[in-house]
Amino acid sequence: MAAQFEALGDFLDDYLELPVRCEDGQMRTFRIPSPPAKVGLRVDQITKTAAQVFLGGADVDTAVLDDDQEKDLFRLVLGPVHDEIAAHLGWSRFRHVALTAMVWILNDRDAAAKFWAGRDPSLLAPNRAARRQRNSQRSESAAANTTRSRGSTSGTKAGGQRRRKPGGKARG
Repeated sequence: MAAQFEALGDFLDDYLELPVRCEDGQMRTFRIPSPPAKVGLRVDQITKTAAQVFLGGADVDTAVLDDDQEKDLFRLVLGPVHDEIAAHLGWSRFRHVALTAMVWILNDRDAAAKFWAGRDPSLLAPNRAARRQRNSQRSESAAANTTRSRGSTSGTKAGGQRRRKPGGKARG
């Protein structure tokens, strides 16, 4: 029997709603729409470039984007609500909203919820394939460094019974 698929709109999220206490003390829920495919592909490319820099051995603090490019990235992921969100939030909250939206775009709503709650900062790390590649490279080098040396082949055992010389005296 052929697989039955639900209509794409029935289970895929077309927007992300994030409740935030704004600088004026008011709670607002910002509704971030799913970006056009072109924007999603650009965000994906930026994160892949960051992953390649990281996997190439660059320091974790190496900047992939300068400040202006980071702001442009946030404008991409927040789309038409960028200016509204920026008008109501300080930098740290604005950045957290934008990064949560980026996790949502790159992964899904569940991953964004984990990032939003601060439970999984690795969600901004390289994508799954890049993490697997990095872990594979680490395990290959670890395997090369932890290869056991051959044991003795003399047939002796530590703590075993001593062999006796002819005549009944133990060799020592």
